[in-house]
Amino acid sequence: QLQLVESGGGLVQPGGSLRLSCAASGATLDYYAIGWFRQAPGKEREGVSCISRSGGITKFGDSVKGRFTISRDNAKKTVYLQMNSLKPEDIAVYYCAAKHSAYSGSCRVGYEYDYWGQGTQVTVSS
Repeated sequence: QLQLVESGGGLVQPGGSLRLSCAASGATLDYYAIGWFRQAPGKEREGVSCISRSGGITKFGDSVKGRFTISRDNAKKTVYLQMNSLKPEDIAVYYCAAKHSAYSGSCRVGYEYDYWGQGTQVTVSS
């Protein structure tokens, strides 16, 4: 059974950076596309970024394009989300999720994702 654990969240000032990690256990990541999703209080969950099984295809939500990057290291069973130029509107709980597929799908809400981590809080404030 694949298990995912997010880390790297915290408090950062506007304009700052954070790197989130999604560590997998219980199974190899090689068979899974991975997505990062976030949910702010009172808002629907939204797709932040997704990466294909091979890492060759990445997708980003419109609000984070140009600021966030996603990468994966299958040998380390870890997927990373590098977040730069953070804004107060990026405040949310960030979740990573795995989809047993080569491709990440629409990367919008994540209904097609099978496994989820517990989330990590990101707060942007001065």
